[in-house]
Amino acid sequence: MRIGFRLVLAALPVGAVLLLPAAAEAWPLPDSGDPFTMTVDDVGCRSGRASVRLHNQTRQLVRFDLKADGVSMASGSIPARKTVVRQIPVNKGSRSEIEAYSVSEHQPETLIDSSHVENDCPWGHHRHGGRLPYTGPPADLMGKLATAGGLVVMGGILWWYGSIWPRSSM
Repeated sequence: MRIGFRLVLAALPVGAVLLLPAAAEAWPLPDSGDPFTMTVDDVGCRSGRASVRLHNQTRQLVRFDLKADGVSMASGSIPARKTVVRQIPVNKGSRSEIEAYSVSEHQPETLIDSSHVENDCPWGHHRHGGRLPYTGPPADLMGKLATAGGLVVMGGILWWYGSIWPRSSM
């Protein structure tokens, strides 16, 4: 193969993404049969809540039910081609499974998507006024000091040995 042909083959996927932005946005393709999609953000440390976005993919009104660990947290409807955001509380230091169900009168609840969220925010961050408590010097400073001390000792040994070495051979 010629080099030019290899370069064209290597640039083809990048060119497709640049020329077709719609293809780049829809890379993780949602299930085409689902009436809506769910995306879950990380838990906000101040609020202790996770933002759940539900986007309606159809041209009809869709009803939903959000559950956290099997308990219904929010329900309602999503207008056609619109997005709604609901806040789901997650206790500090715990984990929760958030599930989105499609609700219709013809069939029972259908699971659309589920996601695990963890509230790993630091506890007691308000006590210190936004600053962390002093826990000693940083580890990288101690490493630099130990290296400098070792170099000084090694330099002293080499200086001493260099001063006696020519005389010891006579």
